[in-house]
Amino acid sequence: MKFFLWFSSLMMTLAVAGAVALSWWGLTQYRAPGPLKEEGSFVVARGQGVTDIANQLQAEGMIGNALVFRGAARITGADKNMHAGEYIIPAEASVEMIIDRMAKGQVVHRSVTVREGLTSWQVLNILNEAEGLDGEVAVQPDEGTLMPETYNFLLGDTRDAMIARMQEAMTETLAELWPGRQDNLPVMSEREAVTLASIVEKETGIESERKKIAGVFVNRLRLGMPLQSDPTVIYAMTDGILKDEGQGPIGRRLLRDDLQFESPYNTYKYPGLPPGPIANPGRAAIEAVLHPEAHDYLYFVADGTGGHVFAATLAEHNANAAKWREVRKKAGN
Repeated sequence: MKFFLWFSSLMMTLAVAGAVALSWWGLTQYRAPGPLKEEGSFVVARGQGVTDIANQLQAEGMIGNALVFRGAARITGADKNMHAGEYIIPAEASVEMIIDRMAKGQVVHRSVTVREGLTSWQVLNILNEAEGLDGEVAVQPDEGTLMPETYNFLLGDTRDAMIARMQEAMTETLAELWPGRQDNLPVMSEREAVTLASIVEKETGIESERKKIAGVFVNRLRLGMPLQSDPTVIYAMTDGILKDEGQGPIGRRLLRDDLQFESPYNTYKYPGLPPGPIANPGRAAIEAVLHPEAHDYLYFVADGTGGHVFAATLAEHNANAAKWREVRKKAGN
């Protein structure tokens, strides 16, 4: 009987010692630097369980023991809160660090930037080239429905979802800005405002000029004068499918004969606004159209420095245009 009690006591002591040793070993492995030699990327798929995550991490050489990862995740409760997404795993990252990142959802946020004044065709090209997005856009969105800005996304987000976000952003922007518009504008709807804003956007990239150019077009609309905007002719000729080879959107300089191109978008041939936007304008261009600068200008032409010079009379405009032709001639254009 004494022997049995002694043996039982010995076994319990060994068991406790073994558990302590195992716990110490596990804690050491949990906090120890991992085997990864260089920073790497790891993706947790939606619905992926902790066992699969642990096995995949070990297979990719990011941890040394899947059992340690799995056990630690369960003990800490992190196994119930592993966020799907892409993670950057630093060199020699410990199991503790990796679990902490996944439990907190510290995923990689990618981004794509859509500049003001791009056509919907150009926006789709940007999305198609963006690494990390999935799927194809089912239908090209209407011109002027996408809000230009920088959008963050996660690996595996779809291109259709990005388009939906851009459209929602444009809808929200118009809902915010349209009610506060200036009184008695010659634009009767949000769509007309976006149409005129897209022309302003294509005419200038200089912030200080937007409201002044918007004012020129507003003056022309009020007088029933054609807008005579070159970008509308370019859109009519290209349908928004623009070249990007360093020689302009049509691969050459716009010619006088081009101004007779038959299209309702050609504002040299048809007065008033074109049927719809010619690009996707940004917030500042929309604000410029809804709050144009009050002045008497009816004309503007490039000044050779990237900006424009404005005129109230045709005689003044012709003189300014002659100066611009001289600048272009000297530059060999």
